[in-house]
Amino acid sequence: MTHLFYQMAILKARTEFASALNQICAERGIEPETVINTIQEAVLAAYKRDFGLEEDLEYEAEIDSETGATRLFSWQEGKKKKTRKDITPPGFGRIAAQVAKQVLLQKIREAEKSAILEEYAKRVGTLVNGMILRFDGRNIIVDIGKAEAVMPPAEQVRLERYKLSQRLTFYIEGIKDLGKGQQIVVSRAHRGLIEGLFRREVPEVASGAVQIKEIAREPGSRSKVAVMSTQVGVDPVGSCVGQKGVRVQAVIDELEGEKIDIIQYSDDLVKFITAALSPAEGISVKIDEKKKMAVVSAPDDQLSLAIGKEGQNVRLAARLTGYKIDIKEMVKKAKTKAKTTKKKKTKTKKREK
Repeated sequence: MTHLFYQMAILKARTEFASALNQICAERGIEPETVINTIQEAVLAAYKRDFGLEEDLEYEAEIDSETGATRLFSWQEGKKKKTRKDITPPGFGRIAAQVAKQVLLQKIREAEKSAILEEYAKRVGTLVNGMILRFDGRNIIVDIGKAEAVMPPAEQVRLERYKLSQRLTFYIEGIKDLGKGQQIVVSRAHRGLIEGLFRREVPEVASGAVQIKEIAREPGSRSKVAVMSTQVGVDPVGSCVGQKGVRVQAVIDELEGEKIDIIQYSDDLVKFITAALSPAEGISVKIDEKKKMAVVSAPDDQLSLAIGKEGQNVRLAARLTGYKIDIKEMVKKAKTKAKTTKKKKTKTKKREK
């Protein structure tokens, strides 16, 4: 009966070790010999820690790939065949088994992490729903389902207030090494979040009937989105706004109140820059293509709208169009010319009298 239990224990050990070894090798695409070598090194390190090594001897560990049984050997340098002997200490099999288990578990975790990273690497540039788990210094750790992602300070929106267990939509920015190995990086500040939200909320964008040509964003404050239609009869701006503004409002709500201007894209730079400077109206635009500069003249009552609060409107318009936009100087010159014209008219009237 005792012999039967012993055989069953050996069979169980063989099955567990062999299955774990095969799982690692299959998932990571590596040879079993590579894993065995790693275990051997770990076992020798454990022996050295507990028993020490003699300088004039060489050592090796042998591991049965079926059962995981371990034996240690040593020999005089350069005399392996003649002086090799078994030095496995009594009870060392238990230590070796623990070491082997730790190495296998570590390899399994690495294999699982590698598989997850590969999966999310294919999803870079898309959106994912997540929940804030904890704060790690200035980094925010986010649960995104199968894995934990990191949102570093550069990908956070300064005006947003994050709290534990908060559920948000994130943009998968990439797989990066942030000092703790390869990690999934998510963002709330990336312009791709805007595009992804419109793709989710607007069927015409998802189908390609409406194309988002460009996005200029100041995260948490305001964004300008240039759209165009690829199908006749489809209104790109109206499609993105939605009936009674329901579609764009859904995007704004997800961005916690960030304002969004949806603009009709045009290959005609004058039209495009004019639209980009909305809500200002009645402006005139002169283009210098060599300098990639636009000189804009705006009526007095539209000047503040064209520039925007702290220059935000013109700043976003410049990013959206790729042109430097000069408003202030041209407006001042226009005022000066107007004053000069008035003076000339006054002098003419006096002469007539």
